[in-house]
Amino acid sequence: MKAAMRDTYGSPDVVVELREIEKPVPADDEVLVRVRAASLNLSDWYEVTGRPYVGRVAMGLRRPKESRLGTDYAGTVEAVGKDVTQFRPGDEVFGGRTGALAEYVTPKADRAIVPKPANVTFEEAAAVPVAALTALQGLRDKGGLQPGQKVLINGASGGVGTFAVLIAKALGAEVTAVCSTPNVDIARSLGADHVVDYTKEDCTRRGERYDLLIDVAGGRSWSDCKRALEPQGTLVIVGGPRKNRLLGPLGSVIRLRVGAMFGSRKAAFFIARFNKEDMELLRELLAAGKLTPVLDRRFELSEIADAFRHMGEGHPRGKIVVTV
Repeated sequence: MKAAMRDTYGSPDVVVELREIEKPVPADDEVLVRVRAASLNLSDWYEVTGRPYVGRVAMGLRRPKESRLGTDYAGTVEAVGKDVTQFRPGDEVFGGRTGALAEYVTPKADRAIVPKPANVTFEEAAAVPVAALTALQGLRDKGGLQPGQKVLINGASGGVGTFAVLIAKALGAEVTAVCSTPNVDIARSLGADHVVDYTKEDCTRRGERYDLLIDVAGGRSWSDCKRALEPQGTLVIVGGPRKNRLLGPLGSVIRLRVGAMFGSRKAAFFIARFNKEDMELLRELLAAGKLTPVLDRRFELSEIADAFRHMGEGHPRGKIVVTV
């Protein structure tokens, strides 16, 4: 089978390549999925480039610990291990598994794999796992969002940001989305109650206070965030500037966390975790039409280096999808 791989860190044009490797055989508790579509996350770009350098503590200091790339996938079950009862060949599924940028993956049946709703395409389902889980867990678990509360989403047009708007609305919040001029219509189409064009207006100087601020774009000081939050409000940091080669967005995270040490407002940073329950919830939202993924651009698996380059060049509108 073909799989996107790399053995060293560097520019996608140089280090990422498609290789022919042996087709996997599912273990007793695994499912063999024929991948139809996958999607890219910013974490995938970090893993290819090896930046920020602090991330190499987990990824591998000198070279990557894992050669295969990707996490998000959607496809069709081709075979199951002898202990698997909840899936059978022919089932359409989606989920998360290391090495998803390939023709086949073998996730464990009791982990982050769930049935794909019939009303969404493979491409749409593949766009969901990491970004939507990040939005869900940031809003609900770290932000403690309750129905009727006001949430400000800074960076509402990217992968996590678009899902944050949709999920916040599904949770009953009043949503203010912050994005640039070309993306205002996207934010409105997702159901945002208010849209702020950051090229024309500073969202922290509008005289509005929010119960929760989801910061996907990063780059804001604690004084800015504090000005936009209610006295008991919470800032959830999802992303940040990538220019710092050593720390990447962690430099901004540290500054914000230190600033929040004094006073009643809180700041939290987290990395989303896969679990079956949250994947099932996302499946239900998809099936109900409450979660409609925004797709930026589509690439073939043979164009994987181009897909990574597109991600590294700027700010995709929604998710970058790779068809397999």
